[in-house]
Amino acid sequence: MNRRAWLLAAAWALASPWARAQTAEQRWKPELDAFAAADRKKPPAPGGVLFVGSSSIRLWTGLETAFPEQPVVIRRGFGGSRLSDSADLVHRLVLPYQPRQVVLYAGENDLTEGASPQDLLGHFVRFVQQVQTALPATRIAYLSIKPSPSRLAHMVAMREANLLIQTFVLADDRLDYIDVHAAMLDNDGRPRPELYVRDQLHLSAEGYGLWRQVVSAHLRP
Repeated sequence: MNRRAWLLAAAWALASPWARAQTAEQRWKPELDAFAAADRKKPPAPGGVLFVGSSSIRLWTGLETAFPEQPVVIRRGFGGSRLSDSADLVHRLVLPYQPRQVVLYAGENDLTEGASPQDLLGHFVRFVQQVQTALPATRIAYLSIKPSPSRLAHMVAMREANLLIQTFVLADDRLDYIDVHAAMLDNDGRPRPELYVRDQLHLSAEGYGLWRQVVSAHLRP
C-alpha cells in the first residue's frame, strides 16, 4: 500500500470511530434488528463462512446452501450499504459470529455516491484491521466490484478500486481477492447483460451461478 493510502486510512480511523458506528447503527437499525432477531431464533454456529455487504449479498437467494461443502454459511447483506458501513459495523456484522472466513462485497455504492478508489481502500483497510485485531485467525476475502452495465460511467473508478484492494490483499496471507469482475465481461471487455436482471445492476440467476463457481474455489474447508 502506498504512503498516501496508509495516511488516509489512519486519518479515517482517528475520526471518532464510536461516532461513526453510532451513525451507521442508526441508519441501518431495521436491518441490524432483523439480523439480531434471526440470531436469537437460530444462533449460527461459530467457525462458519460469513458473507457480508450490500444488495448483491442480500439478494443472493439460497446462498446458505449454495456451498454444500461448507457446514455453516451465514448471509448478512443489507441493500444500499457501502463499504464504509461494513467497516463501521464490524462489531455487529462480523465479530458476533466468530467466522472462520469472511467474504465481503461492498464498494460499488460508495463510488456512485462520490467516494474515490482511495477512499474504498481506506475503508477496506479499516475493516480488515478491526477483524484481524479481534479475530486474528479469521480469513477475509474481498469480492471485486462487479461491472454493472447501469454504472458504466464509474467503470474506471471500479477498476482502480479493485486494483488498489487487490494490491493490498497480496501483501497479507490471511487475505484473499476474488476476481468476479473479469469473469463478468465478454470477449470485447463489455459487461455480459445476461448476468443481470432488467435493471442491469442486480444479478440474475445466471449471474449468481457464475459467482458461486468463482467463489467456491476460494472457500477454505
